[in-house]
Amino acid sequence: MAEEVLSRFEDVGLIDDAAFAGAWVESRHHGRGLARRALARELRTKGVEPTLIQEAVEQLDSEREEATARELVARKLRATRGLERDRRLRRLAGMLARKGYPEGMALRVVRQALEAEGEDTDGLDESF
Repeated sequence: MAEEVLSRFEDVGLIDDAAFAGAWVESRHHGRGLARRALARELRTKGVEPTLIQEAVEQLDSEREEATARELVARKLRATRGLERDRRLRRLAGMLARKGYPEGMALRVVRQALEAEGEDTDGLDESF
């Protein structure tokens, strides 16, 4: 009986996993600043099929993802002023990592933000 009802819901468009995944990606990226990796993880836990997850997260291109990372760092940067340079790097890059941003992108964005503030980034560790 349940299968019939679910099948009928799919037929009339009430259940659309692809639309759900796309809306989820857009909403969570815009609202929480989550990166593709974190969004894919969330969709997996919701039971969305891997192919639909792939299609949904491909909505976010690398440029948009990096722009969001820059915005997140800019918002958090002020709160880290007064801390040691390495500690600032770890906090900011860690925040991006928790949101699913790749390590290389996180470090690059944080370094650029610190340099823009006049912080010397020579000799920073390559990993956090």
